[in-house]
Amino acid sequence: MKTIIILCASLLLIYSCNNEVDITNPVVDPSNFLSETTPLPLDSKKVMEGVYNVTEGNNLLGDQVVVKWTRDRLSIFSGKNGGYIILDGGSLDSVLFFLGYWRYATNTETGVVNFYISSGEGGKKILNGDTTATDIVFTGVYGNGKESANKTIKLQYKRPFSQAVRNGNFYILAHRGGGRNSDYLGVSENSIEMINIAERFGSTGIEIDARLSKDGVPFIYHDSDINLRLTQKSLIWGNIEDFTWPQIRSLITLRNGEKIPKLLEVLSFVLHKTELRAVWLDTKDVDVLPAEIELQKAIMDTAMTMGRDLKIAVGIPADDILQAFLNYPGHENILSLCELSIDNVRQANSEIWAPRWTQGTQNSEVQQMHTEGRMAFVWTLDEPSYIEEFINESEFDGILSNYPTIVSYYHYIK
Repeated sequence: MKTIIILCASLLLIYSCNNEVDITNPVVDPSNFLSETTPLPLDSKKVMEGVYNVTEGNNLLGDQVVVKWTRDRLSIFSGKNGGYIILDGGSLDSVLFFLGYWRYATNTETGVVNFYISSGEGGKKILNGDTTATDIVFTGVYGNGKESANKTIKLQYKRPFSQAVRNGNFYILAHRGGGRNSDYLGVSENSIEMINIAERFGSTGIEIDARLSKDGVPFIYHDSDINLRLTQKSLIWGNIEDFTWPQIRSLITLRNGEKIPKLLEVLSFVLHKTELRAVWLDTKDVDVLPAEIELQKAIMDTAMTMGRDLKIAVGIPADDILQAFLNYPGHENILSLCELSIDNVRQANSEIWAPRWTQGTQNSEVQQMHTEGRMAFVWTLDEPSYIEEFINESEFDGILSNYPTIVSYYHYIK
């Protein structure tokens, strides 16, 4: 009887690991309309950014949203269910058009959404780069799930971002490269494909997980074992660090079809293909530390020659990694992030202190770090009410979250 119970429990576990959530991905721009439009210049994009009132369609996004360009996409962030919209855009004559999708970060609801800005409601001023434009109106329609866009939504410009936001240096850090597999974003955590879309969620930095293969190749992957939470069914199972890089690369496929990337590939991608300003290297094992530091130095040296503002911080999450870091020659000159005590931060000469959010806002400790010329990030903060509290009441320089869209909303409306 005991054997049968154990077998049933195992089957239930296997089933739960493979139990897929059916996500409806809306079809955006099926007629390829945007290919007929002209891309918007950078000056025009800046004019559009700010806080907007939702004058119609409040059921979708609430009463207020943030409009922010994030590299190659226009993103709209709201406080309702972590709602966000990702849009492609262009212009025809003096009318601006935007097509994309909406999604709630805290669940899987999504749908298509389309906007236009007419010439007389801000379109012409935007294209002229007129920074005095305050009469901008987004007029659009949206749908739920696979339905066509048939519900009205309208956004009215309210104000620019505050001086504190514009002049600040706050870091919005996306966990596991941009999001978790459990959030069903269509790409896998800790993949280049995930990092490629992280900025659309408002992220200005990412956290990734560094490990070392049996033959000494650093790569990124969160868990210690090969499992169905992170990968598709594989020919190999067990501790992932027991396998060589050729085996890991060729025999393991991530949940959404991607291959596990080398750390070098990831850092090179961040440097050359994104505008991200920070990478938090979560050191998962002592053995990866030397290779991690070597790659950090090489990529940051290249960034410096490019005039690129990019911080790559070696994470120190545990005592054994701290000791290995302290034993590394010249450790005091290595950009590091310490999750341990403030005394350990000073011991390692870490530029960044990163306590867990459950310890509270700790304003006096953060102020002390600032006095010493250090920064402070807090992790991993996902509850919207606490995100709002930390944004408004703490003095942290950055927040690590699985929901960077929610962090973005509360940061930009500040």
